[in-house]
Amino acid sequence: MSADEELGYVYLPISTPTNDYYGGHRLGDGLYGESLVCLDVTTGRKVWHYQLVHHGLWDYDPPAAPNLIDVTVGGNRIRAVAQVTKQAFVYVFDRVTGQPVWPIEEQPVAASNVPGERASKTQPFPTKPAPIDIQGVRDEDLNDLTPEIHKEALDIASLYDHGPLFTPPSMRGTIQVPGTVGGASWAGAAIDPETGMLYVGTVRLPMLVTIRKPSPTESSYDFIGQARYLPGPRGLPLLKPPFGSILAIDMNSGEHRWRIPIGRSVAMASISRLGIREQLGLPFRSWALLTKTVMIVVQMGYYGPLRFVPGLNLPIRDLHNLDPHLWVYDKTSGEMLAEIELPANATGAPITYMAGGKQFIVFPVGGGPLVEELIAVSL
Repeated sequence: MSADEELGYVYLPISTPTNDYYGGHRLGDGLYGESLVCLDVTTGRKVWHYQLVHHGLWDYDPPAAPNLIDVTVGGNRIRAVAQVTKQAFVYVFDRVTGQPVWPIEEQPVAASNVPGERASKTQPFPTKPAPIDIQGVRDEDLNDLTPEIHKEALDIASLYDHGPLFTPPSMRGTIQVPGTVGGASWAGAAIDPETGMLYVGTVRLPMLVTIRKPSPTESSYDFIGQARYLPGPRGLPLLKPPFGSILAIDMNSGEHRWRIPIGRSVAMASISRLGIREQLGLPFRSWALLTKTVMIVVQMGYYGPLRFVPGLNLPIRDLHNLDPHLWVYDKTSGEMLAEIELPANATGAPITYMAGGKQFIVFPVGGGPLVEELIAVSL
């Protein structure tokens, strides 16, 4: 949640109704499902809400606290709230009235072929900012590091249902892009209140979602969904790079300014075998911390279910500690200024503070087989 103390309003990102991938038992849009809801903290009264996904079938709940940012759009100063999403949109509203800062259009989307399912006929598409990453599965978005690899990626995609954003899950299996942990995620976004810039980490991590009948011990639903990571050819990612990146958006204009890859791709054995030394990014969450002068970034290792492991050809224990670094960038251009080796990957956002005349940057590590602790570096 995020709060505007002056207004006395709190902004809640609301999750998907159960279950994530089959909605035959919850027909209709779902009033507050996958919505941003504004409440008056004094009375508990709802001030406004906006549904970001109708009748969700993709586990596209808003994954992070929204950002409160004051912007100037068309000469008007607006107290805005921006919600980054797994579906790679940034939805921006006037945080007082709930009116979209830029138009949001209801566009037709594909119907479901799963028995009993009734997917929404339309979904809301923001006109600005442009999507922060790849949406849906197109031939030109598949891995194209070499012509042969692109052909193999096309062959993999042909085995499953796929199409534009909001293509419903199927019993054959649907390739979902962004996947359930792709696009923007728990790491959320960082804002610069002086410049009106928003910096959001995003991940290209396609998922294969398959609808099936559950066993009696699994569920009482007619159908449930199963999501797993879909690897590309030769253990490479299915989508083209950058596999993980940070995007800078000018929230006064809604325009993208720059994108940089995050993560040293040489950590991926499949990339190293191709002899590629270029930094193409890693498909893991990244956290950004802004100061008046720079952007500081730390990246997560992998701690989730085995079915979500990208094809890095590494033992699971090594994914918890995957070439960890702290990076410092020029926040205006995205140019890397410093690269500092760390003892472990981050598991949360960094903070900065002054103590005893020194500036410190601190972030958490740990989880899985690693000890939970705080790592501190000082300037």
